[in-house]
Amino acid sequence: MVFSSMTFLCVFLPVVFILYYVIPSLHMKNGLLILASLLFYAYGEPKYVLLMLISIVMNYTFGRLLDSENERLRGRIVSLAVCANLSLLIVFKYLDMVLKTAGQISHREIPMANLALPIGISFFTFQALSYVIDVYRREVETEKNLFHVMLYISFFPQLIAGPIVKYHDIQEQISSRRAGIEEIASGMRRFILGLAKKVLVSNVMAVTADALFAAPVSELNLLSAWTAALAYLFQIYFDFSGYSDMAIGMGRIFGFTFQENFRYPYIAQSVQEFWRRWHISLSTWFKEYLYIPLGGNRKGKARTCVNKLIVFASTGLWHGANWTFLIWGLWHGMFLLLEEVISVKKLPGLLRHVYTMLVVCVGFVMFRADTFTQGIRMAGKMFGGWSFGKVQMNLVLQQMSPLFILTAVIAVIACTPVLKRAESWSGKTQARRRMMEPLGYLASFCLLILCVLSLSSGTYNPFIYFRF
Repeated sequence: MVFSSMTFLCVFLPVVFILYYVIPSLHMKNGLLILASLLFYAYGEPKYVLLMLISIVMNYTFGRLLDSENERLRGRIVSLAVCANLSLLIVFKYLDMVLKTAGQISHREIPMANLALPIGISFFTFQALSYVIDVYRREVETEKNLFHVMLYISFFPQLIAGPIVKYHDIQEQISSRRAGIEEIASGMRRFILGLAKKVLVSNVMAVTADALFAAPVSELNLLSAWTAALAYLFQIYFDFSGYSDMAIGMGRIFGFTFQENFRYPYIAQSVQEFWRRWHISLSTWFKEYLYIPLGGNRKGKARTCVNKLIVFASTGLWHGANWTFLIWGLWHGMFLLLEEVISVKKLPGLLRHVYTMLVVCVGFVMFRADTFTQGIRMAGKMFGGWSFGKVQMNLVLQQMSPLFILTAVIAVIACTPVLKRAESWSGKTQARRRMMEPLGYLASFCLLILCVLSLSSGTYNPFIYFRF
């Protein structure tokens, strides 16, 4: 585990922030951020700091070795780097899945490794890989300073749940950056917005989603199954986009600019558009480092289809060592291919949106399910659960608290660009900006107070993507 939410919010972040702006030189500021990042990661399981440091030194060394004119040697080095990084990921994340599957196939009892999953290993491994591959492609120069690579891979705001940052995006910022009062204030507001998404929306949705997914299937009906699916749909979006907002905000506070990771994915009108808006850093990573190297769409339609299925299967497995994640990835891949055969653009806009959200919502049911069987049964109840007995209806009504209903309404509104457009409108003239800016800071302060009160009540749930 990482710092408790209250410790992070009230102690760790303020102390790091104050020290950062007290320290005079950028070199020392970078050193502080590295120490803070290692402490942040070590809080729960100190032994895995060593694993991350091994990854950092290993990939720094690969980068230095790639500073060669021998193309054949460089090709061997980058292949070794890819194998080494993926081996770490496979051993710590997928070994038990492989052993369990092998045991089921062979009908033998194979002992599990039972290795604890290092938090955020998928994120920092992919960041390290992108650095080495970009050096090999000569898109970035080999970094001679080990501590620059260390800060890039270990930087605590986005270390354990993204967004995945490419080295060339922040290379110059590591050695030259500044944050003025406006940037710091903007970063704090973005951080508070992300915190509110997680604490005030996602956590409320999580209570309902967890209760319904834990209920016996016999007690579910169409209403409770759809309530569970929609609750999780909102939970995962506000959980993950909330963390991304917090990471972007914290980065801005310390002078870093990270790319956006979400662009209102629930307004998408096709599965393809959904993936241009959802977890942008991951989909971009797979496009640049897997899909294009496989041949992309340059080797005929059949090969393009295969390449896309490989990418989405990999995307699914990246999320966790469970076959439900693989099925979730392939589910999206199949609809992406279907859209190339049947043009959804010809359908009315509302119908396109309903179709897309049905695909996404059903897919997330499988993503949330503990087993393939549970996912299938839950999906079955969504479309065939016509039992409205006392037990089934009581289960539904138990979830319909005023807090849940109010939060669901807020979630629906916040999934759209309505608030963004209102903010844009308020900033079009100087008079509007002067009028609205104090209200914006007041709203942020109120959200922060509500978040602190909620967290102090002990209702906090860990971020979903911490386990990836």
